[in-house]
Amino acid sequence: MPPHFDEHTGHTGARIAGVRKVRRLTRRELADLAHVSYSTLTKVEQGALPASPSVIGALARALSLPVTELTGQPYVDELRADQLDGLIQPIREALDVYDLGPDPDVMPRTLPELEAHADELCAMVRATNIKQVAAGLPALIHEATTAAHTAPGDRSWRVLASTYRTAYDVTTKLGFLDLCTVALDRLEWAAQRASDPVLGGMRQYLRALAYLRASDYRTGKRLVRLGMATLAQAEAGRVRDVVTGQLHLGAAVLAGRDKDEGAATGHLDEARRIAERTGEAGKVHWLSFGPTNVGAHHVSVLAELDRYPEAVRAAEDTVIPATWPPSRRAHHYTEVARAELWTGRTDAAFRNLQLARKVAPQQTRYHPVVRETFAGLESARRRMPETFSNYGAWLGR
Repeated sequence: MPPHFDEHTGHTGARIAGVRKVRRLTRRELADLAHVSYSTLTKVEQGALPASPSVIGALARALSLPVTELTGQPYVDELRADQLDGLIQPIREALDVYDLGPDPDVMPRTLPELEAHADELCAMVRATNIKQVAAGLPALIHEATTAAHTAPGDRSWRVLASTYRTAYDVTTKLGFLDLCTVALDRLEWAAQRASDPVLGGMRQYLRALAYLRASDYRTGKRLVRLGMATLAQAEAGRVRDVVTGQLHLGAAVLAGRDKDEGAATGHLDEARRIAERTGEAGKVHWLSFGPTNVGAHHVSVLAELDRYPEAVRAAEDTVIPATWPPSRRAHHYTEVARAELWTGRTDAAFRNLQLARKVAPQQTRYHPVVRETFAGLESARRRMPETFSNYGAWLGR
């Protein structure tokens, strides 16, 4: 029998049902407001069907709520169990002092040392050592802030911008989406002082992803266009090409979730052309851009378009090297698992969830798509291995 969840569980469908009842809406009324089928809404609320990101976004907009109210992010109990919750407030405080000038109690290291440390944290995020990064980041932000105010220059502002970008990465992965927008604002502030249009364009890309997670596709597309215009001011070359290509990949996912297949295909094709020119460029602003990322995004776009069988076939044709960053590999495995669930390949879907956990446990535990896919597997009425219940316990279910 598929599980049924009451309104006090951590299930997304139960949260949707709870908010709907508070708003005094029937299922039919909410389905009509969100342009979601009545059958889909019923199954999602009952826990018999996983809620896709596009469905969650449509329901959040109809209920005038942030998406996180329905997904339950941040997952506070699990964060406390992992001793991660106490690492967020110091990051918040470090982001707040950006305009106070040099701190007399902070003695920053040399600029090359700060630059190397900032780059190290970027690499550690890609390796998904999130707890270690979150613990060391606030002190680095304070140092970089004082250094930039004491000896302002393009290089010092770029180092500070890098710390803000890492703050965005950490808070996003842990589900603190309100704080990630603060980090993006700080990134723009530093990028302007560094007179760096590439950083400005990258900030618009990251901001577009934030609007993708918030299911505001129209604003996300506007940000992509703004990012492209900003990048046009940068010096031509591989770095500009890489960030431009990544903007096209972000735009492809935005268009896919908005069910605009033509635009999604166009952006993917352009990203593919750029990747042929740049080759694998994983360390250029740590964006992991290149042919591998284009292939992974092709799978994601097909899934966003609800073309799950094609997404599964595309995944089978996509070679993900073991050297690719764990953060990107785990995200790809998560996307493939979602597509496999929707095509009835439950064993394969669970194997991919296990792969995601193996290569990036901290990231995977806090990924809302992992939780929805697991819930779908739980409701599939299929015999699952003993490790399945262990996985659920690890997720906090």
